[in-house]
Amino acid sequence: MNELPEIDNFQYLFQNDIPLIDTRAPVEFERGAFPNALNIPLMNNQERRLVGVDYQENGRNSAIKLGHRLVSGDIKKNRLNDWLDFVEKYPNGALYCFRGGLRSEIVQHWIFESSGITYPRVKGGFKDMRCYLTKELDQIIELSNFVILGGQTGCGKTLLLSELENSIDLEELANHRGSAFGQNVFPQPAQIAFENALAIEFIHKKNKSLLILEDEGSNIGRVYLPTNLQNKTLQSDLVILSASLEERIQLSLNTYVVDMLDSFRKNNKIDGFKQFSNYWKSSLSKVQKRLGGLRYKLLSEMLENALAKHQKYADVDLYIPLIKALLTDYYDPMYDYQISNKKDRIVFQGDSKAVIDFLKN
Repeated sequence: MNELPEIDNFQYLFQNDIPLIDTRAPVEFERGAFPNALNIPLMNNQERRLVGVDYQENGRNSAIKLGHRLVSGDIKKNRLNDWLDFVEKYPNGALYCFRGGLRSEIVQHWIFESSGITYPRVKGGFKDMRCYLTKELDQIIELSNFVILGGQTGCGKTLLLSELENSIDLEELANHRGSAFGQNVFPQPAQIAFENALAIEFIHKKNKSLLILEDEGSNIGRVYLPTNLQNKTLQSDLVILSASLEERIQLSLNTYVVDMLDSFRKNNKIDGFKQFSNYWKSSLSKVQKRLGGLRYKLLSEMLENALAKHQKYADVDLYIPLIKALLTDYYDPMYDYQISNKKDRIVFQGDSKAVIDFLKN
């Protein structure tokens, strides 16, 4: 094969969010990828498995020949069209496989042979890019100064973070709001994908003198924060955002009822409300033990009534006493206990405007 261009400047790729073709098989992509990558594989999972078995039994040359037989004719034509569509849409992009080797090289040459376009491949592939991000993340965490934003559930921490240029929204990266009711319509990323996205976000913000993160536990849903980041945040100053109970109820109503139903319906026009109902019932069941049997039964009845009125009349008023009970009976006692162990780190407390002014100054 003729030599075609390679890229080994990973900082350039991630600092500029360069669009990437991931030529690995879907099963590899699902284990972890990059937020700016699209999976357009050279081989599907079954083809990759067959080639892998042949490689083990008959060696490299036999496996390569089998791969070419499996990806030929209309299969090759259709995949080539997908690659070319991406290239046309993102002419400044690049492609990669696991080690920057044979698979990405084959795709690169097929693109060139069919179009004359010299689309670059990433030297070292996913493995080296992943290694770069891991090392970069560790270094940035070590050198960064953090302020941690805390506050009771529903006080608007996520909204406040969105107003600050030097903030990193961990829950957005994790696609989870970090509580029993925290799941979103779409599933969370794999752990590796979360860590990759986290590293890239830190790279974008590494020139900030101070980074602001929300107060989180060791995990957000099913993904975990890197241990060095956990340790650093536990030693950082803490700013507390305050809001009245009424404000918190209204914000929770908008977030967990109005916006959540809208998301479910956008994803599934037919069964959106059913999925929304299941989300609420499943989330409530997660806190059953802490609520106790009688309290859980009462709140379950409140939920059923709220869902029925919501579905029939598009009226959300019956969620208000339910949300109030969840905040005061479940979330607030848990928060009070947790914050009691962090009081020595609190450097400021106030409403949204006061906190923003403090953090900006």
